[in-house]
Amino acid sequence: MKRIFFALVITAFTISCNSSADSSANSEATATATPEGGQSTVEDNESQKDVVKVAVGSKDHTTLVTALKAAEYVDVLSNAGPFTVFAPTNAAFDKLPAGTVEGLLKPEKKADLRNILEYHVYVGVLKPEMLQDGQTFGQANGDNIKIEVKDGKITVNGANVIASIPASNGIIHVIDAVLLPPAK
Repeated sequence: MKRIFFALVITAFTISCNSSADSSANSEATATATPEGGQSTVEDNESQKDVVKVAVGSKDHTTLVTALKAAEYVDVLSNAGPFTVFAPTNAAFDKLPAGTVEGLLKPEKKADLRNILEYHVYVGVLKPEMLQDGQTFGQANGDNIKIEVKDGKITVNGANVIASIPASNGIIHVIDAVLLPPAK
């Protein structure tokens, strides 16, 4: 009886040790196979593009993409969402006073840049048919935007919505002006 018990203990110990070795080997393999970076580094050429990939693919949104990179928000907006992004065009950024964009891209202005970018993001999906005159929506930075609809045309704080593009993690409303958060 003692021999059977001893044999069972040895067998259990052997199985346990092999299991731990396999587990740590699998952990090491997984750790080395995981790419650096966040969600934005995932390559997927078959699924619908997320809001960041849509912006990256647009020649009219290079300034917005540069700002997202400087604010380190590319991975945030590449995640599941859902997000509604009011995306100013390059021409919208060009309407700002000279030097504004360049100043906001400096590392010491990162908090200000993030505040402005967050003012362009609503957490949830706001499809054009959901937007009605007089609505207000709380943005990611905590401030509100106001929607106006006149003759079927939608504006956000006075900026015209010139296109709406669905994405895998939300929707992008292309706008012709940069939304500036209210002064506090």
